[in-house]
Amino acid sequence: MTDRQEARPTTRTTADVVDAVGPRLRALRQRRDVTLAALAVETGISVSTLSRLESGQRKPTLELLLPLARAYQVPLDDLVGAPRTGDPRVHLQPERHGDRVVVPLTRRTGGVRSFKQLFPAHSPGGEPDLRTHEGWEWLYVLSGRLRLLLGERDLDLGPGEVVEFDTHTPHWIGNVTDQVTEVLCLYGPQGERAHVRT
Repeated sequence: MTDRQEARPTTRTTADVVDAVGPRLRALRQRRDVTLAALAVETGISVSTLSRLESGQRKPTLELLLPLARAYQVPLDDLVGAPRTGDPRVHLQPERHGDRVVVPLTRRTGGVRSFKQLFPAHSPGGEPDLRTHEGWEWLYVLSGRLRLLLGERDLDLGPGEVVEFDTHTPHWIGNVTDQVTEVLCLYGPQGERAHVRT
């Protein structure tokens, strides 16, 4: 077998593509911090159907995927993981989460995922609302300053500073300065920790 043959990606079957839709939908919903109940209200799809769709017990159909694509404001191709055609370069699609701009740096649905986040000045507005969810998070400040409320702690992070924490701990992340803050974020499943080597 030549190097060229070894480098060729394995062709995915239709069944493989369909089987990957559920985990992709669950990961997208969790990344957006949306509950099944809230998603059901927005899409008109019942909670039980959404749950079965995410677990793979219900096959995805256009009638189910189109409202979800609208709710998440993503192309249908992103929900089904359709292969890109034509230009082979990776095109990162920024997403808007409230005031923040989030650029996904990985396309995987499980394991550790990475994002670049841009926090506009004084965002999010209003009183900090500390939340919890499944997972483990790492934040690295690229530029600007970031405020992290983590349980009882109030941390002011500057460029080059890193923090990691269990997202079961109530937390709030924001920019309280007059400048845009740029952050690299790694988000992983519960129990997955960073392994630092020097």
